[in-house]
Amino acid sequence: MIIVVEGISASGKTTWCQKHGEGILVEERYPVPRPDRNADPMKAANAWTDWNARRWAQALELEGRQGIAVCDTDPLKLHFVWSLWQIGEAPEEHWLHQLEATRKAFLKRVLGFADLYLVQRIDPSIAFQQRDADKERHRPNFDLHLRLQNSLHAWYEAISKTTPATVKWALPSELPLLVSSVTDHRYDVAVFDRFVASLPRSSH
Repeated sequence: MIIVVEGISASGKTTWCQKHGEGILVEERYPVPRPDRNADPMKAANAWTDWNARRWAQALELEGRQGIAVCDTDPLKLHFVWSLWQIGEAPEEHWLHQLEATRKAFLKRVLGFADLYLVQRIDPSIAFQQRDADKERHRPNFDLHLRLQNSLHAWYEAISKTTPATVKWALPSELPLLVSSVTDHRYDVAVFDRFVASLPRSSH
């Protein structure tokens, strides 16, 4: 069973993961330096997909060994560039290149759907309070993440409609009970395509 925990910066997802994911956690990490989409969109899309596939492989290894893995943010990570496009912070070209690279990864079965998504909704004012109370973490893109929240929710609402019962809109007090993996659609490209087709179009 692979569980993905999502939410904007200062929503509490990392704190929840650290509390409940000891020994089974795929931490949120990024390559250094980060691939530059503006310099070469296709090259960056492939680099990000390779990075995401490494996180997915880590989740699979933990699942195989422990029966369960908890991912602090979705290894698929495709929602980020889509959300940037939605709010006018990235061109459609960036989204289409990342979509193409990710779809190829689905075909190769090196990226897939998780079994359960725990998505934390949070009032922006509370997110501000939690950011200010956390003196240990630097959040340089906090304002951007606030703007991305509606798109993030729209993304997982589309996943919920495409793969019913896989999305929960809160972080539970305990780690969810172990269930069988959703192997019938984990790497199903037809389901992936149906999900992408259901996403709202950008107005930008």
